[in-house]
Amino acid sequence: MSQKNETAVLVLTLVITLGLVGAFYWWLNRSGINFGPLSNNQSQQVGQPNIEHFAQLQNIPSGLFSYGGSTTWAPIRKEVDSAIQTVFPKFQLRYTDPTSGAPGSGSGIKMLLNNQLAFSQSSRSIKDEEYQQAQQRGFTLKEIPVAIDGIAIAVNPNLNIAGLTIAQVKDIYTGKITNWQQAGGPNLPIIPYSRRVEEGGTVEFFNDNILGGEKFGVNVQFIPTTTEALREVAKNTGGIYYASAPEVVGQCTVKPLPLGKISDNLVPPYQEPLVSASQCLQKRNQLNAVAFQTGDYPITRRLFVIVKQNGQRDQQAGEAYASLLLTNQGQELVSQAGFVRIR
Repeated sequence: MSQKNETAVLVLTLVITLGLVGAFYWWLNRSGINFGPLSNNQSQQVGQPNIEHFAQLQNIPSGLFSYGGSTTWAPIRKEVDSAIQTVFPKFQLRYTDPTSGAPGSGSGIKMLLNNQLAFSQSSRSIKDEEYQQAQQRGFTLKEIPVAIDGIAIAVNPNLNIAGLTIAQVKDIYTGKITNWQQAGGPNLPIIPYSRRVEEGGTVEFFNDNILGGEKFGVNVQFIPTTTEALREVAKNTGGIYYASAPEVVGQCTVKPLPLGKISDNLVPPYQEPLVSASQCLQKRNQLNAVAFQTGDYPITRRLFVIVKQNGQRDQQAGEAYASLLLTNQGQELVSQAGFVRIR
């Protein structure tokens, strides 16, 4: 073949290839998958690496933005929101409780679906039915992980027990184990406490991932809040409760238990050695961050910012909030709030 013909064939091949690429790119955009740059009225890509401080981020929107959701997030809100307001005073944030029912991950996502919030905070992943409800309303939901948390088991400081396996925790809360003697402890009835499933993402996570969807046992006593439940455990030697690790590990009136998939490998949610109740006020127990990051601790989860992807200011606000949390400054504040950095 002559050099002229070879050149013609190469040019034709290039034209066909570019045409196919262009068609594929057009199909991706039509399907809602967009790899192009964000416009000026949208936030920057979430979680850009090597961003040290809040002030380095651009396109933070101005205005008042309501958000809500997970009660687990309360310590993070306390640390982060005031720091954001200092740097971006025009990015005004307002936590909003539901008009009925208890605040939590589920109620926050419901309020987001009903256009009552700009974005929400969650201690569990988005459920399939929530994705479907969003699609029916003409937008999609995106979960952006920003921190690592764990579920800790709290018992009375006077209960003599080395720890529990995940199977034993499940059997306690489904009513199969009713005496501490059955779990290697003293001959003492177990009093399990819990919030109700509809009252928060922590309970939903526990129900889905520990109980496997099985019902709580008839001996479980339901308590409205973690504060009240921990008070009950502190009063009753046989009491047990589960909650977000930062809500349990630093407490002086209860004892966090080591957990494991098998009894020969129990991992504490706290940094060893355990600080006794008598010394706790001077030196509180600290979170076992390394075990949470490596996954050695058996019940870990991620905390999410839930963003409404509708191409409007709500999406910009949610993505900006997540981007701020994923800066080094934001991650340090997450750590100060008692949670584990995700990056």
